[in-house]
Amino acid sequence: MNTNTNSASSASSNSSPMARAYRVSATLGLIAGITVLAGVAGCTTVSLQTPAPVEARSPAAPRPGGQGLPAAAAPGLIASPTAARDPAAALHPASRWQSADWSDLPGWGTDRTREAWVALQRSCGRLAPDLQRETPAWTRICAEALRTEPADDASARAWLMARLQPYRVLPADGSATEGLATGYFEPLVEASRTPRASHRMPLHAPPADLALRKPWYTRAQAESLPAARAALRGREIAYVADPLDVLLLQVQGSGRLRWVSGAGGEGSAPVVRLAFAGHNDQPYQSVGRWLIDQGEIKPGEASWPAIREWARRNPARVPEMLAANPRLVFFREEPLPDPQLGPRGAQGVPLVPERSIAVDPKSMPYGSPVWLDTTEPLSARPLRRLVLAQDTGSAITGAVRADYFWGWGDRAEQQAGRMKQPLRMWVLWPK
Repeated sequence: MNTNTNSASSASSNSSPMARAYRVSATLGLIAGITVLAGVAGCTTVSLQTPAPVEARSPAAPRPGGQGLPAAAAPGLIASPTAARDPAAALHPASRWQSADWSDLPGWGTDRTREAWVALQRSCGRLAPDLQRETPAWTRICAEALRTEPADDASARAWLMARLQPYRVLPADGSATEGLATGYFEPLVEASRTPRASHRMPLHAPPADLALRKPWYTRAQAESLPAARAALRGREIAYVADPLDVLLLQVQGSGRLRWVSGAGGEGSAPVVRLAFAGHNDQPYQSVGRWLIDQGEIKPGEASWPAIREWARRNPARVPEMLAANPRLVFFREEPLPDPQLGPRGAQGVPLVPERSIAVDPKSMPYGSPVWLDTTEPLSARPLRRLVLAQDTGSAITGAVRADYFWGWGDRAEQQAGRMKQPLRMWVLWPK
C-alpha cells in the first residue's frame, strides 16, 4: 500500500513474507467509493456475445525444483527484439516493457477473467491524471469498461485483446527476469472496547504530538517512557488478547475488529474496519529476521505461522522479539457497511480478493491490468490470472515484484503468511 511518510508496506523482496514493513490500508484523504469518469455516468450497459474460444499456448515444462514455472529462457516467452516499443516509459522508469504475443501468457485462455472485471472498473473509475496524460487511450478504454458487462470469461478476454497489448515486464537494468510474489490479507481479530482480563493489548489512534516529533518514540520507549505513555493515554481504540495480533494488524496495515460478547461493543456494528492512520517514523525491523539472527528459526522458514508457533513456545521472550522492531503503527476506526469490500489501496479504490496486487509504482502505474504467472504457496499449483495494480508497499520494490491480496479469513491468512513464490508478469496496455 501507499508508502509516503504516512504509509505502511509489505513483504521484502529478499526475505520471507513476514519480514515485511508496514502497509497502508487506506490512502489518507481519499473519498470512499468510485468516482465515475466525466461523461460516463448514465451510459447503458453493453452485453458482449461469447466469441470463439481463445487459443493459448501450452505452458512449458516445469523448472527444476518443482516450482511449476516455465524456464525463463523457454522459446516464445520473450518477444522478438524487433518489437521493441516500450510505451509510457515515463510512467515506469524502474522497469522495461517488452512487446509480447497473447500466446506468450501462460494460462491466458483458462483464467476466470470475468472475475477481474469489478477490479478493472474500480481502477477505471479513479483513473490517474498522469495515466490519462501519458496514454490518452486509457480514458476511452475505461469509459467503455465502465459501461460494459462481459457475458462470460471468453467475452472478457476478447474485449481486452481487442483493445490492449501485452508487454513482458523486465528489470530496467537487464538483471534476472524472474521476480518475487508475496501475499497479504486483512486480518479479523476479536477485540474489546475496554481492557479486560483476556484483552489487554491496546491498539492506538495517532498521539496528538505525532507530527511534532520526527521520529516519534520507539516501540520500547512507548511502553517505558512516561512522556510517551502519557501521549498515548486516551488514544486507545480497542484491546486485543495477543500481542502478536497487534503486530499482525500493524504488519498488514489494516484489519477488521469483531467485538467479543460483553466487551463494550454493544450498540455498534459487530465488525468494524481498523484503517491505517500513521506511524512513528522509526525504521522497520523484521521480527522474522530477528528470529533468524537469533538462531531460533532457519532462513526461509520465517512465515507467520512459524512466528506464532515460536511465540507460543517462548512466551517470556515475546516482548524481546517485539522490541527488536522499533516501528509503531497507529489506526483509525471505520465502519464496515459492506463486508465484501476490501480496504482501500494506494490507488484509492477497495481491493478485490485475489484480483488486486501491490506493486512498485515506479515499475507499474496504478490501475494497470497485469497478468501474473506464479504458484500458490501451499500447493505449488500454478497461479495464473488477471489482476489490477491497485496498491503498493515500501518494501515492494523492483520491476518483477507483486504482493498478492488474498482477502480475509483463515484461508487468506494461511496463503498470505507463507507466500514467497517465483514470478513472471506482463502488463496489458492500450494498443
